[in-house]
Amino acid sequence: MSIIKRILLVCLLLISANVFAQTTGKVIEEQYIKSDILNHNVKYAVYLPADYETSNRTYPVVYLLHGYGDDHTGWLQFGEVNRYADKAIADGTIPPMIIVMPDGGTSFFINAYKGKLNYEDFFFKEFIPSIEKEYRIKGTKQYRGVAGLSMGGFGTLVYSLKHPDMFSAAAALSAAVRSDDDFMAIPDERWKDVYSKVFGPDLKGKERLNATWQANSILGLVQSKTTDDLKNVRYWIDCGDDDALSKGNSLLHIALTEKKVPHKFRIRDGAHNWTYWRTGITDALAFIGDSFRQK
Repeated sequence: MSIIKRILLVCLLLISANVFAQTTGKVIEEQYIKSDILNHNVKYAVYLPADYETSNRTYPVVYLLHGYGDDHTGWLQFGEVNRYADKAIADGTIPPMIIVMPDGGTSFFINAYKGKLNYEDFFFKEFIPSIEKEYRIKGTKQYRGVAGLSMGGFGTLVYSLKHPDMFSAAAALSAAVRSDDDFMAIPDERWKDVYSKVFGPDLKGKERLNATWQANSILGLVQSKTTDDLKNVRYWIDCGDDDALSKGNSLLHIALTEKKVPHKFRIRDGAHNWTYWRTGITDALAFIGDSFRQK
């Protein structure tokens, strides 16, 4: 190979590397915040858009919540959200945004019974203020969204219903929405393994409809609020037709419809798995991103 050809090849490689760098965001996977409320460090991951380190601008933010059994790395490891965000930002489907993924453990992202683990308090009093001080984030409702899957979809709906002053939009994928009857009917072994530490141990039947459930029942929260209150947040609800949670999500759709609350409801072909969530995350982020843009 001639010297000229070698020089041209090196130039092409440098140009390609530069183009790739300009369209690829940065992922920081192992950050943490010291929490006085929870009395331990809480890990989180963050996605920064491609131009974050070369600009001085501030960005909108989406808080992206994981499902039961995963942690702050779930959306990166299995959901590949950074790859989908890179592509969507590059083609203009979503505006450049920061995506923050906290570790919610098995908390359902709420305050547990009898103050055992006040994750919701941590999220709003410590986590959001710390994140929006650490990164160049537009720290107002208009530029803040929340999204999540399954347990994280439950947290998404709880947070947006209870704190409508904080979020412009919420996107819940396969959210753990249940009626009172379905919550009471959870098998005892499943209750012990998954729900007892958050909602209370050894509860059966109507005992499960305690103060913790009443404070966080998605359908109950919708019924307790006026139409005007519910309109303060834009809602995206997406659940697979083969997902056992499609019933609860459909009931949520009906409840919002009866209250004349505008929202987007999707039942797509799919089940409760990462294949479904990967194919839904771009549309969910695009829905939230539309809230960040001036009409």
